[in-house]
Amino acid sequence: MRQPDSRRTRRNIAVLVAAQAVLGAQMPMIFVVGGLAGGMLSGNPCFATLPISLVVFGSMTTAPWISPLMQRKGRRFGFCVGCAGGATGAAISAYGLYVDSFTLLLIGSYFTGVYMSSQGFYRFAAADSASESYRPKAISYVMAGGLLSAIVGPQLNKLVFDATYLPVLGGIFLPNPFMGTYLTIIVINLAGMSLFLLLDLPGVRRSDAAPSVDDAVARSRSELLRDPSIVVAIICAMVSYSLMNLVMTSTPLAVIGCGFTGDNANDIVSAHVLAMFIPSFFTGHLIIRFGVTRIISAGLLILAMAGVIALLGVRLENFYITLILLGVGWNFGFLGATTLLASAHAPHERGRAQGLNDMLVFGCVTLASLASGGLMNCSGGTPVNGWNAVNLAMIPFLLLAGGALLWLRLQKYRAGTAAARTG
Repeated sequence: MRQPDSRRTRRNIAVLVAAQAVLGAQMPMIFVVGGLAGGMLSGNPCFATLPISLVVFGSMTTAPWISPLMQRKGRRFGFCVGCAGGATGAAISAYGLYVDSFTLLLIGSYFTGVYMSSQGFYRFAAADSASESYRPKAISYVMAGGLLSAIVGPQLNKLVFDATYLPVLGGIFLPNPFMGTYLTIIVINLAGMSLFLLLDLPGVRRSDAAPSVDDAVARSRSELLRDPSIVVAIICAMVSYSLMNLVMTSTPLAVIGCGFTGDNANDIVSAHVLAMFIPSFFTGHLIIRFGVTRIISAGLLILAMAGVIALLGVRLENFYITLILLGVGWNFGFLGATTLLASAHAPHERGRAQGLNDMLVFGCVTLASLASGGLMNCSGGTPVNGWNAVNLAMIPFLLLAGGALLWLRLQKYRAGTAAARTG
């Protein structure tokens, strides 16, 4: 078997980091503008964030088919399909704004979810050509590219989101707010697609591509879910990502509701985004040194600490500390779970296993995004009570993930004991 080439691996990582920074910039732009555009077109504040939920829902329903597509056609093809989905979604959303159609905005948001789903596989692509020992670092470095997109996206959005005129193609006049953002995202997707021509990932082998052979060798979804490492990886990824989304979505409402300003809310969310991605520069090293289950456990513990700090008060420093811990906890938990999953299935199973993982993860994130507003706005009648309800809701899910990790350790201990006896 050919050993992964370090130069090849580092080249792929550089391309994927660039894709994360350039193409990934559209996601913070969408998350800023989607709710504003939804509120403007729906006429009902209760439905304002529905376009955001449709993006996540689109990602959930795309994962089961785009991952096997990458298995058959290659990562490059799947990533280009994702860019096409992002461009199509932005075009439909822009037209929806032009004709004042909330329905078209929702349809466009769903197609944006196709890009969001494909972006989620950048981390797995980083592992494809990496050696087993380098894999945690490869995944971590690509996720660190999200830091650049978190900076580039909002800054670019400031230039275009309320523009009434774009000096391109001879000059374009924009009749409605927010159209500039969606038109810019079309350009980002079409231009950024060319980055994937530089990828040099392992080719699609006949045994991976042929359904008749693949079905005979690869485990079914139910069999994958009977693998302790896979099921625990999925549970920990679901919990880490969903709880981060649950609390982050409610934060601006809580900050402003508790008497602080919109600038305070933006600064707190910015600190949170930095905390999500900065640890990626060393998370892979920590996984190699201390082991993946310990890093996941540390992530869950940090998420619990975030909830405790939030429940201790609603001062500005509480919000800052809570959101910073929330970002670091997500990073450790989600990257750790990704690494655990990547090492728990065979190469010919990656399409099925990774698609199943992202479908379940983003399904839970969709539910969390929908539940966040309800808990915040409908629990006790005050912003403080709503904020407390959001953070108390973390408890059962943290217990679930913690219990799953303990169960996995017990399973491995029993397997080691049995092997020692038979040996």
